[in-house]
Amino acid sequence: MIFSYPPRLKLAQTPTPLELLSRFSAEIGGPRIWVKRDDMTGSGVSGNKIRKLEFSLAKALQDGCDTVITCGGVQSNHCRTTALLCAQLGLRCHLILRGSENSETDGNLLLDRLVGAEINFYTNTEFQQRGDEIYQQWVDHYAAKGSKAMVIPVGASDGIGLWGYIAACEELKTDFARENIEPKHIICATGSGGTQGGLTVGNTLYDLGATVWGINVCDDEAYFLNKVSEDIRQWQQWYPENIDAGFNPKQLGINVIDGYVGAGYAKASEDIFNTIKKVATLEGLILDPVYTGKAFYGMLDQIKLGLFDDTEDIIFIHTGGIFGLFPQREQLHL
Repeated sequence: MIFSYPPRLKLAQTPTPLELLSRFSAEIGGPRIWVKRDDMTGSGVSGNKIRKLEFSLAKALQDGCDTVITCGGVQSNHCRTTALLCAQLGLRCHLILRGSENSETDGNLLLDRLVGAEINFYTNTEFQQRGDEIYQQWVDHYAAKGSKAMVIPVGASDGIGLWGYIAACEELKTDFARENIEPKHIICATGSGGTQGGLTVGNTLYDLGATVWGINVCDDEAYFLNKVSEDIRQWQQWYPENIDAGFNPKQLGINVIDGYVGAGYAKASEDIFNTIKKVATLEGLILDPVYTGKAFYGMLDQIKLGLFDDTEDIIFIHTGGIFGLFPQREQLHL
């Protein structure tokens, strides 16, 4: 397959390690669990979003933008990463946060404020009803001041952002060869769809031979089947010159493991917090209650149910999120 990458900034500390959870794997008695440590893509900017933003922010600079507008929850990993990278690049960052203006300044929100991001709060309902209007309002606001703003969607999950995890699949191919493994399953948390979409495309482009699964932490299976499909369609539409004629997106399998959202986005059950503690104790690996904790718990449950019985090795993509653990520290009961 012949293709070329669009403009990209070098912002992430990559390649990230692929590590075997030997003690945890031995305890559960199932396939060996390997973790792609994308929680190690940086320090303050750690996590999966930086891979996507290498391409999104390159486009912003290429287009002559001096301001970036994006959206997420109050404890959004994506918003925190965008804010820190904008500070690093000398760009103004404006965050539209869904939640209360009285939210405690902790975790990701603390870092948003620390690096001087402009912040406006909206309710979930208001953003769902007026999201595009709100974005345009602030684009017009900056245009009136002589600035040019680029809107990056939630999670940087669109046709540009997919390149981040297409590139990660190139790393995984090298990882698999080095470890002499042939994993048949790659699992990630999916909250905006971009990581899963990039992995799905990259899995085919780099011929990894695996099935990519997204464990949704919000919404439902139908939503993400549609969202990931739309992101892939957009990616192909925006970059037709970069894609080999033999690539057929209709042949890509989009797979969602539903049933682990629980009470809702960023709301985790006691079982998930217990899983977070167990993984930390056995492996020194820190998961979070919003994304990776839910996805890891769902993966373990599916191991028990036999979904991954056809392989000796499975890959879990650690998408970061450590700062989201601190505002929910009381639920760890330490």
